[in-house]
Amino acid sequence: MNQSAPSPAPALAPISTAAEAERAIANLNAIMDRLVITVEEETARVRAGHLSRAVELDESKVALARAYAIQTERLKVAKDLVVQNMPDAFDRLRDRHTTFRAMLQTNLTVLATAHAVSEGIIRGVSGELARKQAPSTYGASGRANTPGARASQPLAISREL
Repeated sequence: MNQSAPSPAPALAPISTAAEAERAIANLNAIMDRLVITVEEETARVRAGHLSRAVELDESKVALARAYAIQTERLKVAKDLVVQNMPDAFDRLRDRHTTFRAMLQTNLTVLATAHAVSEGIIRGVSGELARKQAPSTYGASGRANTPGARASQPLAISREL
């Protein structure tokens, strides 16, 4: 299978008129609508413990995030034009971005929590297996020795969710 590098995103023409800026804002709002739905669904699935179902959203989330970044950058370049011709639309877009960032922070917190819990479970299982496989011996002080790092066997896990 040919593993070529992904092609770069096509360059969009710069915004030069108020009508183009209005279309760009409408396009960005549509992208954000779909991205919000996708991120909220991912958050709900992870919170419910349906990790394999959450992974199903990765491809569309990446594509939407890429489109979001392209449109946002395009509007940043034309900020002066947008502010001058559509100050209300610019303010609404800025407010929407603030709300969107808060929602993304919640999503990242849920993902980080799921990661930490998963890691804790794996470490706990690994430690318990090492403890059970290590010989039970006593040290010079008469206390039980704890298994050393070399006593543990590697833990194999399935990466399938």
